[in-house]
This record gives sequence, structure tokens and C-alpha cells, in this order.
Amino acid sequence: MDVQDRILKLRKTIELNAYKYYVEDNPILEDWEYDKLFRELKELEEKNPHLITPDSPTQRVGGISEKFNQVPHKNRLYSLDNSNNDEELKQWYNRVLKDVGEIENNQLSLLGANYSDIELVAELKIDGLAVSLTYEKGKFIQGLTRGDGVIGEDITNNLKAIKAIPLKLFEDVDVEVRGEIYMPITSFEKLNQIQIKNGQKPFANPRNAAAGSLRQLDPKITASRDLSIFIYGAIFDKSQKKLTHSDAMDKCRALGFKTNDYKKCKNIDEVIKFCSDMSEYRKTLNWATDGVVIKVNSIPKQNELGFTSRAPKWATAFKFPPEEVWSELLDVEFSVGRTGIVTPVAILRPVNLSGSVVSRASMYNFDEIERLDISIGDEALIKKAAEIIPKVVRTRKTNNSKPLILPKNCPSCGSELIEIEGEVGIYCPNKENCPAQIKGRIEYFVSKSAMDIDGFGDSIIEKLIEKNYIKSPSDIYKLTYEQLLTLDLIKDKSANNLLNAIEQSKDVTLSKFINALGIRFVGKESSDILAQSFKDIEALKLASYDDLSALDGIGEKMAQSIVDYFSNQKNIDMIDEMIALGVKIKNKYSNAQVLRLKGQSFVITGTLETLSRDEAQAKLKELGAKTPSSVSKNTNFVVVGENPGSKAIKARELGIKILSEKELIEIINGGLNV
Repeated sequence: MDVQDRILKLRKTIELNAYKYYVEDNPILEDWEYDKLFRELKELEEKNPHLITPDSPTQRVGGISEKFNQVPHKNRLYSLDNSNNDEELKQWYNRVLKDVGEIENNQLSLLGANYSDIELVAELKIDGLAVSLTYEKGKFIQGLTRGDGVIGEDITNNLKAIKAIPLKLFEDVDVEVRGEIYMPITSFEKLNQIQIKNGQKPFANPRNAAAGSLRQLDPKITASRDLSIFIYGAIFDKSQKKLTHSDAMDKCRALGFKTNDYKKCKNIDEVIKFCSDMSEYRKTLNWATDGVVIKVNSIPKQNELGFTSRAPKWATAFKFPPEEVWSELLDVEFSVGRTGIVTPVAILRPVNLSGSVVSRASMYNFDEIERLDISIGDEALIKKAAEIIPKVVRTRKTNNSKPLILPKNCPSCGSELIEIEGEVGIYCPNKENCPAQIKGRIEYFVSKSAMDIDGFGDSIIEKLIEKNYIKSPSDIYKLTYEQLLTLDLIKDKSANNLLNAIEQSKDVTLSKFINALGIRFVGKESSDILAQSFKDIEALKLASYDDLSALDGIGEKMAQSIVDYFSNQKNIDMIDEMIALGVKIKNKYSNAQVLRLKGQSFVITGTLETLSRDEAQAKLKELGAKTPSSVSKNTNFVVVGENPGSKAIKARELGIKILSEKELIEIINGGLNV
């Protein structure tokens, strides 16, 4: 057997094992056998580089990209409309029946029993990231992110690193498939253990971890993150065209793709039963799901039904209701934040909730403990607030319940706790020397919305405080290479990276700097208002209570807090020291730019496709607008993205103008006046 034949045989064996392992979960080779064959293939290709082809298993991980190029999709990727309950599912189905009745017979009366049911397909909705994969003559040639549905980012090299994505299909066909990239829950938990061990912030959920892994400029990082994919749609060339969605998925599976299981349903009643069954079954899976996707099975009927401006009429997504579970309340810990407020946290018997294991839940403040009548040993009902943060909803007593003893002293420094009149919180007054408060202030100072200094994990900050290297934010700019190397968590490269990040943070906008100071009651939104109103930090230092309280968006408590902060000489000294150490504060609002949206208030709800919510808010703020988190009678516009919440409903009730993402972008770019 010559070298070329041996290479072809090795590739075929390795790819077949990858399919069996990552798609069918049934490997044909032991790990050591796979590694041996892979090494042999790599050695043969290195000796014969002219025989290397893009679809070789050795080419899964390519070189590092400087950026991801934007590429138009050949076929647009649409969003999905949502159905949140059985009644909404029935309403969607009746619209489908009605529209098909109009198309076929022009008879609006052909509804329900007078018209034969339309077959549907239902499948679990994977909580991941949509991508489009293009194959020509069976070879994977390009992979794009969803982007805005019209234009995506070219992440081909990163997608090649995902072993569940075939580089070569079992047949030489032309096809474009759509899929959902996800991270298995077990892989997510392992990744977070590594993040914590390395002193880095853990990911919030598997979807965020998958998103961060997929958009790495170095595909080797993507390859190390154990991502996978489910294919949920396909567009074949004319010779391979399918008449039903289920046939298309069967064909995709035969070509070597990992496809989601589907259920054919004769009518909407069968779909409703499937959704009910899946609500419990999904808890046994090793991946996160947030609903069920329902589609008309007939592709010709899909084509007849068509699309709205944003979504297919022939499909809908049924969203599972927020999950609640009972768990044993083992203990209550009391943590101290950067402002000194003591927050109770419930310690729970670990329980699976909405795709992740929960062992801690927020109780916000001491009044909440009293309202919930918390005792150690209670059974606690846990729910995810906004599907992200676990919280205790209510409790019930057990034979093991025993009274909870509230702390009198700070759990971090031992100082006697105090109450502030008119506030529900209990505080530690030892602001200067309480380790927990120092740590909280430093964490906030280096965070993305503040000075944005990458590389400061919780563990690293803790060690720096323990060694007395930092007590205030200004100490960060005095850290040395030698000091960083004394930390067990930091080696040579990490020390240099952290020092570089500190140096880069010295060029900062006034709004970010104000936010980084952590002034009580002052957040990102109010920091922007202050930056728009004062030309520099010196002007803000001298502002009076009357100057501040007269500003729209700065209340009396906030104004007094700002005055109190700049009345403290230690705070003034800290700011002056940072400036002396090279921090340059620039006000992006002090140039000739016209703040043409000044006084306008925009609330964003749902997921935007082109911009992240932070990006959209930043662009609006640069033009002088406010971007509060809640809708009120003072809101001018509500921008509605995919999967909007109750804010959209409230906006309609109040008669507030609703904007699409496209209209928002036109306003930002100056193409639409408000």
C-alpha cells in the first residue's frame, strides 16, 4: 500500500470513529488505538505536505485569526415567534390552518373539524448558538454565526475544531445545514472548576460558556472546550430536495450529522402532550433546553405559508415555564459586599434547576428572611429569577427546622454591625479595613463596566489583599512583577499579561472612571449622566448638592452620596494618586459631538441580533440618551428584540412607542429622527 492509500485509509477510519463517538456515542476504537492512528496520519502528512487536504482530521484546528470576517448568508436565518402556553399553541395552529385554507381553497371557514389536520414535527429547543454550515460535494467549506440573520461571522476554523461536525460527509452532496452549538452540562461543570482553580470568573451557564468558546480567535481554545452540535434544518440542492422536514433530518443523519430527535404529531393536541412530556424528560439530559420547536412538516406547505419580516409563519417555539424545585435549606451564610451591606445567602442541598446544579440562592436582605420565616432545616422552594439567579420563593417547616440566629458582628472583620435609618440593610461600618469590603471594591473597580482590567480573578484579588499588596484601587497601579510572582496562582506569562492589562486600563473614559469608584447609589447609567454634565473629574469633585440634585436622573439620595464621597479626603487622595500613577481620564462627551438624543429614554427588552444589549446601550448613551432597566411613564421608546419579556406588554399598556432593532440602528446612525 503506497503512502497516499495509507493516508486515505487512516482518514476514513479516524473520521468514522469520530462519527461513532461524537454522533452515535458508540466508538469503534479504544482511545489508545485512536491516538496511535492519529499520530501516524500526522507524521505521514508532515513528511508528505502535498497530500494534506482541508478535510483531513489533522486540519480540524487551524491558525489563530486576527478577526472574524463578516459574510452574507446564502439563505437568511430567521428568528422564531414564541408560544408560552397551550392556548397560544392552538392559536398559532389555527392561523396555520387558516392560511393554508386561504391559499388552497380561498375559504376562510375551513377551520378545525372541517379541514384535515396538518402534520407537525416537534423537537426539543437546544439552548445554544445558531450556526450555518455549507458543504460542497460533501466537504465542509464554510461555517457562519447567525449574526443578524442576513450577515454572519466566518468562524470556519473554530467549527472545524468541534468533532461532532463532519469535515466530509458520507455522500458527495451540496447542502447548507443549520445547527445549534452547545456545551454539555458535565463539560460546563468541568470548565468552571478549571476557571475557579485558575482564579478566573466562572461562566454563568452552558450557553454563555459555549458562546465564549466558539468566538475564541485561537481554535485550539475552542477545541479544548468540548462543544457539540445538533442539526435542526437543511437546504439541499435540487437533486436532493426533500418534501418533509422529517425526511430532511433523516437524510442529514444518514450523511453523518448529529441531529436532534423529532416527534411527528398529527395535530396540535399531540404537540401539547409532547411539550408536557418533555418538560420533565429534559431534566435527565446532559444539555440545556429551553423549550420545544414546532414546525409544519410539509416543506411545500412551509413555502406556501412563508415568513413575516422576522420569523417563519410555519414554526413556533413553545417556551417552558420557569422551573421551581424544592430543596433542603442546610444553612445561611452572611456575605459582606463592597458597600458594607450584609447579604444572607441560602446554602442548599444541591439540586438540578433549569439545566444547572444549584447549591446557593439569594435572599437579598434581613427583611426577606423575616418575610419568608427562614429556619435552618426548612424545605425551600427555589426559582431562577430572570432564568439566571436562583432565589428562595417560599419555605415550609420540617421536623428538623431550628431557629436562624442573625449575626451581630461582621463575618469578615468582626466589627459590630449597624442599621441605617430608613434602609432595610444591616452594615459593617469598618470600610477601611474590612477584607470583604476591600475585595468587593477591587472586584468592582476591575470589572468590565468599570476599568475593565482583564485577568483579576476572585482568588488573585483575595491573595493580593492577604499579602497586603492592595488595600485600595490605586494600589493596583503600584503592583510589581515580583509581587505578582509571589502568588501561587500566577506564573511568568500571567504576570506580564496582568501588568499589560493594568497599563492599558490607564486610558479610561470619565463615565467608566466614575462608575469604577463605586460611589454608593451610582451605577453605569448615573455615571453617564454625570459625565455628560461635568467636563472632568475635577468639576465633579467640586459639585454641590444643589448642582447634582438638579440633574435629571440624579435623585436626592444619590446627590448626597456623591457629595459625601468627595468630602472624604481619603477618596480625593486616592483619585489624585491614580492620576499621578498615569491614569488618564477622558470625557467622550466633551468633544464637538452633538448629544442629539439627550433627554430621550430607551428601554431594551429581549435579545438583539446585531448588537449586544451593552453595545446598544453604550451607543445610545454616547448620543446623550438614558437607558434605564425598567419601563415607566417617563420612557420614550422600548426596543423589542427576540423573546421580549413583560416590558413590551407594559410599554403597549402605557402607549409607549415600540421600536424594532432595525429602527434602533437607524436612529443611532442618524437615519431616523425621533
